[in-house]
Amino acid sequence: MAAAKKAKLAIVGVGNMGSNHCATVGSISNLELVAVCDTDRERADEIAAKHDVQAFYSHKDLLKAKVADAVMVATPHYDHTTIGIDVLKAGLHLLVEKPISVHKADCQKLIRAHKNKKQVFSAMFNQRTDPHYIKLKELIEGGELGKITRINWIITNWFRSQRYYDSGGWRATWGGEGGGVLLNQCPHQLDLMTWLFGEPETVRADIAIGKYHKIEVEDEVTAYLTYKSGATGIFITSTGEAPGTNRLEVTGTRGKVIIEKGSGLEFVRNEIPMDEFCKTSEKSFAPPPRWNINIPIKGHGDQHKGILQNFADAITKGAKLIAPAEEGIKSVELANAMLYSGIQDVKVKMPLSAPAYQKHLKKLIDNSTFVKKTVTKKAASDDFASSF
Repeated sequence: MAAAKKAKLAIVGVGNMGSNHCATVGSISNLELVAVCDTDRERADEIAAKHDVQAFYSHKDLLKAKVADAVMVATPHYDHTTIGIDVLKAGLHLLVEKPISVHKADCQKLIRAHKNKKQVFSAMFNQRTDPHYIKLKELIEGGELGKITRINWIITNWFRSQRYYDSGGWRATWGGEGGGVLLNQCPHQLDLMTWLFGEPETVRADIAIGKYHKIEVEDEVTAYLTYKSGATGIFITSTGEAPGTNRLEVTGTRGKVIIEKGSGLEFVRNEIPMDEFCKTSEKSFAPPPRWNINIPIKGHGDQHKGILQNFADAITKGAKLIAPAEEGIKSVELANAMLYSGIQDVKVKMPLSAPAYQKHLKKLIDNSTFVKKTVTKKAASDDFASSF
C-alpha cells in the first residue's frame, strides 16, 4: 500500500469516545476525517454534519464506498473484533479503541486477520504517551531500579454513577460489554502493567459483582499477581470509590518509584542495592542509606491525539507504532484471568486458556437473568472530560 501525504480516516462508532476522536482529527495535519458511521442514524447524521463529512449507518456500506484508506473502530467492545476483521480484509489501515476485543479468543481472531503487514494496525493505548510511564520504563530497562520485587497499583479514581451505567443498554452486561471496570476503564492500566513489567505467571483475584451499582458485572477488583522473576504485584480498582486514588508504587533492589498526582516521579534510591546490603551489612535494623530524588515531569503527553498522530505518521511516513494492536491481547488476557479467578475462586496459571475463558463467558451470558434498565432521555456528556 503506497504511502500518502494525508491519510483519509473514517470513524465507526460516534458515541462519547468516537465523537471526541472526530474533534481531535482536525488538529492533525496528515490525517483527514472523511466519514463517520453509526447504527444510530440520528447520531451519525449529527456528527457528520458537525464535521462536514459523509455519514454511514453500516460499516459494510462504509467499506464498500471506498471513501477512506483507514478506519478507527470506537464501537461497543464485541464489535471491535467483527468490524476490525472486516476492515483488515478490506485492505484498510485499522486503529481499534481499547480493549481490542472482549476475550482472548476474539483477540486471536482479530490478530490473525492482520495478514498484510503493510497495513498499519494500532490500538488506542494513549497512556503509553504519558511521560511519567515512559520515564519509569526507561528506569526499569536501564537497571536503575535493579531487580523488581514488588508492584502496587491502586487505581480507584474511575468513579461512575448509576446514570453512567444506565446510559446504554450494552453497558455493564456480560453480553453487551463482557465485563465492567476491567474491560472498560482499566485496559489502559492493564496494558501498562504488561508493557512495564511483563506478563505475570499466576493471577489470583477477588471481584465484587454490582457492589456499588445495579449491574451484573464487576465494579471492584483486588488482584494478586506473581512473576517468574519472583516479583509480586497487587492491582486494586473500582468504579465505586470517591474520592479515588491513582498511585503506582514500584520497588526494586536499588530503590522505589512512586507515581501519584501527576507531579513527577518520586525516586527513593538506595546507595547500596538492598540485596547486596542485606548480605554485607553489620547492622541489624538500619536499611541502606538512600537518596530522595524527585524527577520533575510536566503534563501527561499527547494522549489520544498522540496515538492518532502516531497512527497517521505510521501510514504516511512509516513511523514505528507506539501501541501495536497485537500487544492488546496481553491486557485482555490479564482482565480475563482476573475475572475467571474471581468468579471461579481459583488461582489462574498464565497463559490463560482462550477456549476455557470463552466457554466461561458464554455460560455467564446464557445464564444471565439481569434486566438492564436504561435511561430513555439522552444522557448528558458534558462531564466526559472528567473521566481523564
